[in-house]
Amino acid sequence: NVYQRVRAGNLNYLVLEESIAQVEAIDYEELQEDLREGLNDIANLQWQTHMSGSMIPPTGNDALDQALQGMLSMSASSASQSLQSQYDALREQFDDLKDGKIQQDAADSVRQLRATQDNLVMLTQSMYIQLSELQATDAALDRGLAALDRTIQEMELRYQLGQISALTLQQVTAGRTSLVSGRQTLAMNRTNYTMQLELMVGAELTGEMKLGELPEVSDEALAAMDLETDLAEAKAASYSLYAAELTLQDAEEDYKDAAKKYHYDTSRYQLASALHTCQAAQYTYSATVQNFEMAFRTLYFQVKDYQQVLAAARTALSCERDTYASMELKYQQGSISHNALLTAQDDLADAEEAVQSAAINLFSAYNTYCWAVQNGILN
Repeated sequence: NVYQRVRAGNLNYLVLEESIAQVEAIDYEELQEDLREGLNDIANLQWQTHMSGSMIPPTGNDALDQALQGMLSMSASSASQSLQSQYDALREQFDDLKDGKIQQDAADSVRQLRATQDNLVMLTQSMYIQLSELQATDAALDRGLAALDRTIQEMELRYQLGQISALTLQQVTAGRTSLVSGRQTLAMNRTNYTMQLELMVGAELTGEMKLGELPEVSDEALAAMDLETDLAEAKAASYSLYAAELTLQDAEEDYKDAAKKYHYDTSRYQLASALHTCQAAQYTYSATVQNFEMAFRTLYFQVKDYQQVLAAARTALSCERDTYASMELKYQQGSISHNALLTAQDDLADAEEAVQSAAINLFSAYNTYCWAVQNGILN
């Protein structure tokens, strides 16, 4: 339910939602009418400015009349230029609206804002997965600490029997201090990451949020993955590729404008420069597409690799369970010590943790793959 909680409680997400609503609230018919009225108002002002020269009555003094007329002419000319600039700017907006350019820019802005929202959700999900990994690491440290305590107990007994030196015992004990310190650092990181997750979903910052189990990736979902079909869908959904295409189109338009301006005279350095800029934009776009395809294919094969790693870990776990069952029988028969049984128990727990870690890695990679296919987001 991370997606729903981010939508409802993440303040950055809500800010973006308001920005989207602001863009979508534009009434383009009303805007067109406002622009038309503005153009008419400016045209009326231009006419009034043009006619203002005849509004000053003669004073009877020719020199004064000429001076006043000159001042009025200069003022009218300045006002006329200002009004013409305003009219041209407003006319350009009106034409862009009429041609649908403003509507397209608005749609592009909404798409970009939606992509930013998707990135927020994906970031929160990634943080959730990292916390799940930290929980598994914490459990492994607990087992390591318990195993080290057993070792220290054994070493203390051997020291009392004179089998090892005080230095050896001290080295083993120092190892426990280092392990405890690492465990405390991990606990601090877990608290910090938990608070970050709480912040991302709009919850109270306590550092105590409990996580549910990560979903398991089904064999059916993995079998449904199709590299080429999914890649095409991901490219169509990618905002980064769309933005790169827009940049290329702008460069091509600039080149066309320059070609018209300089009458396709390739000897003009301005046209040659525009051509090189356009070609560089084409290379940049092609490189962006190649990098996207490469990253997607790498992700696809990564998911498949994690799938086989998980299968291998499950096989190893099955063998470890059989081994532990035999060790448990030997312990009951009195042929091995309790410490040996506990060591076998730790080996079994390690195998279970390997399965859990492989499952987390598979889910993380598959979740990223789904984001890439459905939303065109790769990182």
